Amino acid sequence: MRRERVFGVIAFLAFCALFSSPAPAFDRIRIGLSSSSVSPNHGAIYNAEMRGIFKKYGIEAEVIEMGGGAARGVSALMARDIQFMGGGGAVMIGAALRGADVIMVASILNKGIQRFVTRLELKSPGDLKGRKIGITRFGSASHTVLQLMLRKWDISPAEIQVIQIGSSPAMLTSLEKGWIDGAVLTVPSIFIAEERGYPVLADLADMNIDYLHEVISTTQSYLRANRDQATRFIKAYVEGIAYFKNNKKDSLEVLRRKLRMEPAQEEKYLARIYDLYASRYFDKSPYPSRRGVETVLEFLAKEEPKAKGADPKSFLDTSIVGELEAGGFINSLYEK
Repeated sequence: MRRERVFGVIAFLAFCALFSSPAPAFDRIRIGLSSSSVSPNHGAIYNAEMRGIFKKYGIEAEVIEMGGGAARGVSALMARDIQFMGGGGAVMIGAALRGADVIMVASILNKGIQRFVTRLELKSPGDLKGRKIGITRFGSASHTVLQLMLRKWDISPAEIQVIQIGSSPAMLTSLEKGWIDGAVLTVPSIFIAEERGYPVLADLADMNIDYLHEVISTTQSYLRANRDQATRFIKAYVEGIAYFKNNKKDSLEVLRRKLRMEPAQEEKYLARIYDLYASRYFDKSPYPSRRGVETVLEFLAKEEPKAKGADPKSFLDTSIVGELEAGGFINSLYEK
């Protein structure tokens, strides 16, 4: 009798095992974000992470806020500590020129998100000569943007004094105290400056300057060996963009949890930040801009001889985004 019970239990367990679904297997992928702090730039990635979109495509994604700039991300890519990196396009191109096995596969922001805010008495770019202009740090995105703006205005960097300050809020404080005459700011400091009456001399997004503010990069060797995995990752990222654009309430909640703004600022500015990114900055089809590569190569050519004559296409592999667009996947995300 006892033996029959044992056989009965074994048979029951075998039956359950036969018809139960195995736990889904996920590919583990680590993506490093090189911003110095949590940023709305990564709203689409945060959505893909927190709304289960990566898992929908078989990806167990670990999103790492690395800090330290894109150069640190390049080192992590080369060491295979991460598989993808979100960071400045100029750094990626510079690394590739020096022989690093890196390739840009999607854009995060093809437009610059900074605005040039000045004291009231500065009415035109020509008024900047001899003035003190604030940036976060030398070699940062704000420093690059400042140089691009100056070149557009035919002003030599030697004609102004560049001051390294540390952050947009610190630059706004320095502007109010009269320690600097202008600053390259991001949101929400831009909104606060405007409310306090400081004029916006220029918005980079309106200046017809193609600029790879931030891109998603990987290594060519990883892409060759893991094409399917990379495709599913980018597919999830593209769907994260669509989710951000199509679901304001949910996306605001993701930004709220990630950005952790002060309550007063959150109430006043969070929805404005969302609207700006959803309508103006995030592209449905996130191709890294070839013209943006050309802008960076022209900029780097002053100090990097290899940038002269370099083929812009050699820094890009847009094939996965192209396949998703040609196959109708991207358009399907916006159909009601």
